[in-house]
Amino acid sequence: MLLSEMYSILKELQLPLAYHHFEEGSRPRPPYLVYLVTDSDNHGADNWTYHKQNNLQVELYTTKKDLATEQKVESLFDSHLIYFEKVETYISSEKLYQITYHITLHGG
Repeated sequence: MLLSEMYSILKELQLPLAYHHFEEGSRPRPPYLVYLVTDSDNHGADNWTYHKQNNLQVELYTTKKDLATEQKVESLFDSHLIYFEKVETYISSEKLYQITYHITLHGG
């Protein structure tokens, strides 16, 4: 799956969405999503990358624990057969919950 395909899938949620971050002063009210490629885990031989794999984070930000929105995100991933792991963090300086979904994109 390509990053552009993941963008199209995430747009189905109809939540504000940005790659990496929202520009200063343009951050929407939660809930919103941010997605970014954190690194790659490629496989190669003979100076050629024969298997490309990007590690992606999809971050959901909410002002309170929002099980309904989390379920929408996870149902979307399930409907597209996207495997994920998730971690929850509270960012006290922002007073926001951050649910981070870790996803591996095969194929670049």
